[in-house]
Amino acid sequence: MTMQDDRQRLDYAVLGALPATVARPDRSAPAPIGIVHFGPGAFHRAHQAAYIDTLLQHDPSWGIAAVSLRSAGTVTELAAQQGLYTLAIRDAEPRYRVIGAHSRFLGPDDAVETHALLADPAVRLVTTTVTEKGYCLAPNGTLDLTHPDIAHDLTGTETPRSVIGWIVAGLAARHAAGTPAYVVMPCDNLADNGAKLHAALIAYAGLLDPYLAEWIAGEVRVPGTMVDSITPAADEALYADVADTLGVVDRAAVQREGFAQWVIQDLGGPVGAALASAGATLTDDVAGYEQAKLPVLNGSHSTLAYAGLLRGATSVAEAMQDAPLAAFVDAMIRAEIVPILPRVAGFDHDAYRAAVLARFRNPAIVHRLEQIAADGSQKLPYRLGDTLAAHRARGQLPRHVVAALGCWVAFLMQRARGGVAIVDPAGEALALAARDGDAAAVLGRLVSAGLGFDPALAQDAMVMTAVAAAADAAVAGDWGTVLG
Repeated sequence: MTMQDDRQRLDYAVLGALPATVARPDRSAPAPIGIVHFGPGAFHRAHQAAYIDTLLQHDPSWGIAAVSLRSAGTVTELAAQQGLYTLAIRDAEPRYRVIGAHSRFLGPDDAVETHALLADPAVRLVTTTVTEKGYCLAPNGTLDLTHPDIAHDLTGTETPRSVIGWIVAGLAARHAAGTPAYVVMPCDNLADNGAKLHAALIAYAGLLDPYLAEWIAGEVRVPGTMVDSITPAADEALYADVADTLGVVDRAAVQREGFAQWVIQDLGGPVGAALASAGATLTDDVAGYEQAKLPVLNGSHSTLAYAGLLRGATSVAEAMQDAPLAAFVDAMIRAEIVPILPRVAGFDHDAYRAAVLARFRNPAIVHRLEQIAADGSQKLPYRLGDTLAAHRARGQLPRHVVAALGCWVAFLMQRARGGVAIVDPAGEALALAARDGDAAAVLGRLVSAGLGFDPALAQDAMVMTAVAAAADAAVAGDWGTVLG
């Protein structure tokens, strides 16, 4: 929908006039605030907000205040529609649901209101989807005190730049006022995300106020989570489809597959119980789910992205139609990922593998490989690097995982030498490392700089040689060697 659409904008006044096939909230106005969420991008709105919208049907005290720290674009679109937007479910039978979970919309210029919300006793939960890089962690998973945003926030500014700074600022206000702490819940695909975020909050607070750090360590619950639902980026085709289906304009619409999963560490208390009532899974073993999901789904996604783009595919479903590549990914999961996963009560790893590959083949989901390929230096250590390390600890060389990492190196070489920007927080450094030389030279630079690889890998000649050989083969188009 690139031309001006003069139809009415989606808001509460038009809910009653929507087609009967479109699910919608039964409220006539936004709900009271109980949650502050940092990072209201497409995944949050398609995933967590859908759970909260379900929760609001029987407990209207959990409305979300959406806070965007970098850009006001999304919150502006939400505000224009009183927080309402359409969730389009892309399965064989498409479904449409209007989500009404958001009630406040704050951008980078709304610091005073953000501070006030975080101090409000009615706020019981703070959630985050800020991507792996948004937590400002060093490669070892601890808070990176040299990160520019953290260094800025530690000066005592009233307007933090980092989500760490904002969460601690809110907790400091509550500590000073004697108000109970809110639960903090990270919802990004970061291994052991709850423990890492909790440690980062304590470390940050400790540099400001040791008593505050002690309180955060003892009183603030930060459960680990695992989230899952394939969520393609919104585009003009989605906006046009939603406008034609609903009869109103919706510039905040999102889309995802029908499958959604939210696994939360059970730390007790009313927050977890409330989310469980909306369909989230409470467990004492988030790591078991996480250790399956990160390599099986996310590791396969990254493999499909880099190999698929090199082979001319543009979407996950298209890459899965590439029989040699699909067979390679299936073999990687079967032979190299599932065998090293911990056993989890009630979790069938082989059934999960089959379900993931079926989801990838869903033709109704156009999940762009370019979207998945972004931020590889941040994602690959968790998605593929951990699997490689587990095999090396056993004295094994996982051929498929090695080839997948080689495809990333080849992808970087192709982009750098073609003058195409590499979308990654370390994009310039990656381009510089990949600009010239053979794959062995490029890999050596990446490893020595800790870009996507553990620097200790430099001592593992077998892996270095195998990854470089796979990368050279991919660059040369020798796919029989890479995928065979």
